[in-house]
Amino acid sequence: MAGSTYGTLFRITTWGESHGKALGVVIDGCPAGLALEESHIQKYLDRRRPGVGNISTPRKEADAVEILSGVFEGRTTGTPISLMVRNTSQISADYSEIASYYRPGHADYTFDQKYGFRDYRGGGRSSGRETVGRTAAGAVAARILEQLGVTVYAYTRKIGPIEADMTRFDRDAILSTPTAMPDREADRAAVSYLEEARKTGDSVGGCMECIVEGLPAGIGDPVFEKLDANLAKAVMSIGAVKAVEIGDGCLVSSRRGSENNDGFRLNDGIVTKMSNHAGGILGGISDGDRIVIRAHVKPTPSIFLPQKTVTGDGQETEIRIKGRHDPIIVPRAVVVMECMTALTVLDAMLINMSAKMDSLLAFYGKK
Repeated sequence: MAGSTYGTLFRITTWGESHGKALGVVIDGCPAGLALEESHIQKYLDRRRPGVGNISTPRKEADAVEILSGVFEGRTTGTPISLMVRNTSQISADYSEIASYYRPGHADYTFDQKYGFRDYRGGGRSSGRETVGRTAAGAVAARILEQLGVTVYAYTRKIGPIEADMTRFDRDAILSTPTAMPDREADRAAVSYLEEARKTGDSVGGCMECIVEGLPAGIGDPVFEKLDANLAKAVMSIGAVKAVEIGDGCLVSSRRGSENNDGFRLNDGIVTKMSNHAGGILGGISDGDRIVIRAHVKPTPSIFLPQKTVTGDGQETEIRIKGRHDPIIVPRAVVVMECMTALTVLDAMLINMSAKMDSLLAFYGKK
């Protein structure tokens, strides 16, 4: 299978299936000397793992990360870092029935068409559990970015019709509300909405937003490696994401240039913008303002209502999916979006180190 590797200089390869013995990631290109221990990574995995909060089905999946290589005496060595999370709560019997048919909204049919064979236990590589590896790698990237003065954080912007009021933005609420919303009032309303959907056996979609602060101007490339293009690819690679916006996104299509352009001004001799409709990126390159990325996520495809489908041998049928399924994907996907953004931004910053002769000369002490 191609396509399990992401990045250019800070390069990751995720591996494993949802019901295999373990999942993990290999990170290549991490600089030596980074202070790193399992607890730095675990706090990110804890935000992603199932069975947390009252809008998730109860599952005892510890998602405990193990560092297998690339770290010695608490610091990275510059060699590949291998991270592993063992699967401890998989119940493959829950999925034995679906081996004979294609679940609506899932990758069952497309996997069969591509490979002629699929791991039906929870979706295999197409399961949301694959994000364990990229979350672990993103935690390492975020730790490096933190030392560079760059902060990345994501949250739930909207669940169904209920949207966070950004005038009540509370960053602490992101980590303490079950919905990962930055607005506690909207969180309470969203939880009630999700409970109603759960009772009827249905699911709900939503929108998550990620912010990058502290990124200097000049990061990214102007053609095929645009920063916004790579961010869009990174976020779209998260299962269930169906649309990505940068800055004001779709709203710009109904504006005039005079309304949409961000004017420049000098602030203590530094070039800044008077607004940020562009979301921190111009011409594929960061402009020094905060980067704003938005992702729209479809409802959880595994629902408990009857659905029409087709069996592998070509028979039409009606099914009721069993097993453990959350009514919404968004709150657990927020940290995945955060980590994919961190991976993309860090990789772009490393690539940017060779963009100017001045930087090369200064690094090797020739200037």
